[in-house]
Amino acid sequence: MRDPLNALQWAGDRLWILDQRKLPKAVVWIEARTPSTVARAIETLAVRGAPAIGIAAAYGVALAGLVRNASSKSVQRSIERLRRTRPTAFNLFDALDRMQRVLDSAGDCDAEQLILTAIRYHEQDRNYCMKMARAGLKLFGKHEAVLTYCHTGALATGGIGTALGVIKHAHSKSRVKEVFACETRPVGQGARLTVWECAQSGVPVTLICDNMIGALMSARKIDRILVGADRIARNGDTSNKVGTYTLAVLAKRHKVPFHVVAPSTTFDFAMRSGKSIPIEEREETEITRVVPGLKSQRNIRIWNPAFDVTPAELITSFVTEQGVRRPPFKG
Repeated sequence: MRDPLNALQWAGDRLWILDQRKLPKAVVWIEARTPSTVARAIETLAVRGAPAIGIAAAYGVALAGLVRNASSKSVQRSIERLRRTRPTAFNLFDALDRMQRVLDSAGDCDAEQLILTAIRYHEQDRNYCMKMARAGLKLFGKHEAVLTYCHTGALATGGIGTALGVIKHAHSKSRVKEVFACETRPVGQGARLTVWECAQSGVPVTLICDNMIGALMSARKIDRILVGADRIARNGDTSNKVGTYTLAVLAKRHKVPFHVVAPSTTFDFAMRSGKSIPIEEREETEITRVVPGLKSQRNIRIWNPAFDVTPAELITSFVTEQGVRRPPFKG
């Protein structure tokens, strides 16, 4: 039986992808034998979370090398197809750049090297997650109440997670007593995935609606907030799931430390500030299907950005595999 907290599993000539759209109702696996299947899984959020997107894309390129009559040109086409899946998550481009270098250095399609590189990329993220968990432990006192947003656990990475990985590790050391998870509309990654993973890991969790964040901070003591990231600019401006900016503003108002947890593969050192980060806009149906009766209303427009940008001045610190850091960052 496959481990549902290991959402990406390489099996020699195929990639097993845990379909996160089906959780928590069912554990369903997608068998990916082609790069197009991987690309579609990324686009439809069957696999999501910036580190996991990068890992899946790397394996997608490896699968391109296994296709009958594969050539450097056909693998190149697959790389370009994967690049178009999601524009904001920088780990996607970091992974594909690494696979591109292998393809370029080989001079032809070397399937074995592509596979080894993808596996190493996966293992690197697993190691980074554990290093972040250990580095982040230093932030906590004893028995803290923590708030988190979206989903940043094992399902979103190649290891135990980024922000949720730190939280789970801190809980195991009696540093965290309770986690508050925001539902994260419109797709509900917090309600569906964070709550499920906390329950699987034995971490006490309380679910709140996104519009309850201010009320929670006013009514109860929140010791700190930990979130993940999809792209971090050189000055520290951070793109993450839409709603993160609002959370950071409220944290500033209530003097709650606000930490971003992300590996170095999420840092875009070529980007000077968050003003240049491309923000993905997704289908209207993600909103219409969660609001009863909305589909029947005519002559309305729907705006559905997947991410927003939190200015660096609202962020207390960044936790990476290199330790706790503060901007500006250098590559």
